[in-house]
Amino acid sequence: MASLGDRLQDLSKHIDTELVVATSSAFALGLIVRGLVQSRKKQTIIPSPRVTLLPTLSSEEQAKLPYPPDSFPGARDVATPYGSIRVYEFGPETGRKVVLVHGISTPCLSLGAVANGLVERGARVLLFDLFGRGFSDNPADLPQDLRLYTTQILLALASSPLSWTGAGSGKFSIIGYSLGGGIAAGFTAYFPSLVDSLILIAPAGLVRPRHVTITNRILYSDGLIPEPILLSLAKIESNSPAPVPRPYPQVTIDRAVVHQVDHHAGFPAAFMSSFRYGPIRNQEPLWEKVGQHLTATNSKALVVLGERDGIIHTEEIREDAARVLNNQVEFRVLDAAHDVPIVRGDEIVTHIWSFWGGSDS
Repeated sequence: MASLGDRLQDLSKHIDTELVVATSSAFALGLIVRGLVQSRKKQTIIPSPRVTLLPTLSSEEQAKLPYPPDSFPGARDVATPYGSIRVYEFGPETGRKVVLVHGISTPCLSLGAVANGLVERGARVLLFDLFGRGFSDNPADLPQDLRLYTTQILLALASSPLSWTGAGSGKFSIIGYSLGGGIAAGFTAYFPSLVDSLILIAPAGLVRPRHVTITNRILYSDGLIPEPILLSLAKIESNSPAPVPRPYPQVTIDRAVVHQVDHHAGFPAAFMSSFRYGPIRNQEPLWEKVGQHLTATNSKALVVLGERDGIIHTEEIREDAARVLNNQVEFRVLDAAHDVPIVRGDEIVTHIWSFWGGSDS
């Protein structure tokens, strides 16, 4: 089945004179529709399925969801001015502290294998659903940019019964996957004194412009097309299959994304806003700040990549990341596509633990 981008490209090939003649009328109609749409009052905070779905289900029905509310231990819902945040924190209280930040489409379920593997080795992990994903609300009147995501990380940390920042608490490691990689790198650029170690898995942030599809260019646009139409495009795009066939299908993750599209009213807007404003590309200046910090402290970051990743291209990210991080970086390339933390979670944990100087023996 052709992707949305392919269909848009095919459509562009058939633009003819009649379409050009009709442009003026269509433009005028678009202005009218846009004016009607913008006249509606926007919802400030769009609640998650925690509010709109879970109360209607029995405990047995909740347990059968693709993303059950008790998927991980230590679940809590943190009330904030930005809406509620679903946070999970578990592992030995005295263990190495690790924050995990997931990607643009999936809830934090996508980092479950990595989180559980680290806990088995004695770490204390904290992971959460980004705004508009999983069981976190969407503050729809705010752009989903690095400022919002940085605030969300700090709010999640502040909700912990343990001290994750400040004198005597030590530092924490941060692991970011895909969009979460761009978030983790940006957070480290601004708060290097809080971060003990930076781990990036198939990270966004340095995506080269030539990889931005026609669909994504539409999603990046602001004010050109009425929001309801863009939201429909975002819903279709986020529910599209992976661009590379996966040899180890993870039905639970796939079903969780589909369920999120169908039942989280705030997800399409969050997805679209992340494409527009999130740390996906043009993040070189912040990564350079990270590189300067790594050089000054004689430390390194770890970047884990999927050899067959069709989204974050291995050779390009190795070249670009090495340059902006002053070569203060190590790379691990695994046999996987962009779903590398899902299908190679155990291997990633082994590489991370070794990078930290640990041993499985």
